[in-house]
Amino acid sequence: MKSLKTLFTLFAAAIFTVSCSSDDDNNDNGIKYAEENPLDAYMAGTGFSQKAVDVKNSGIYEYGFSFKPKVTGKINSLIVKIPDTNPTLRITLWDAATKTVIKSETINVATANVTVEKAISPIALTKDKEYFFTVNSDDWINRTKTDGSAATYPITAGNIVITGYAYISSTAAETLFPTNARNTYYAGDITFKFQQTE
Repeated sequence: MKSLKTLFTLFAAAIFTVSCSSDDDNNDNGIKYAEENPLDAYMAGTGFSQKAVDVKNSGIYEYGFSFKPKVTGKINSLIVKIPDTNPTLRITLWDAATKTVIKSETINVATANVTVEKAISPIALTKDKEYFFTVNSDDWINRTKTDGSAATYPITAGNIVITGYAYISSTAAETLFPTNARNTYYAGDITFKFQQTE
């Protein structure tokens, strides 16, 4: 009977240890933060959700938005919706201060005007550091306010603060940092899923 009690105690301790270890591996400090997609809040905050026009085969541009995370976190996936197909659509994350590429990924957009999400190896983002998130394409959804007026940046979208939108004329082979800022429209749709890590 005594050996049965000892065996039961050891078994319970082993289960507790495995359970605690598993919790620590799955999340930081015991907290599992939800993923966030800043696009809807960005469009609502700018008013660019009011009008959308498809633009196809209109010259190749590198375009997108700059942002700062309010917390340390990571990008887990990329999301795109454009009005044409593109098997090699390139999306790039930049260091905004140095204008250097942190990471580029290719997405296969097999169907026009259908949202495509691609899970990626997580990209760590530093709190309050400015990044630029762009796509290289000759197709986009042009989003504006109905009256054509300008938006005022920054726009807070959960834990992401959108600091501006810009573009630059490019080619499919080039990856150029956008320098032409605009505040009367947003060309998209490109976004990501962000997850706080601490």
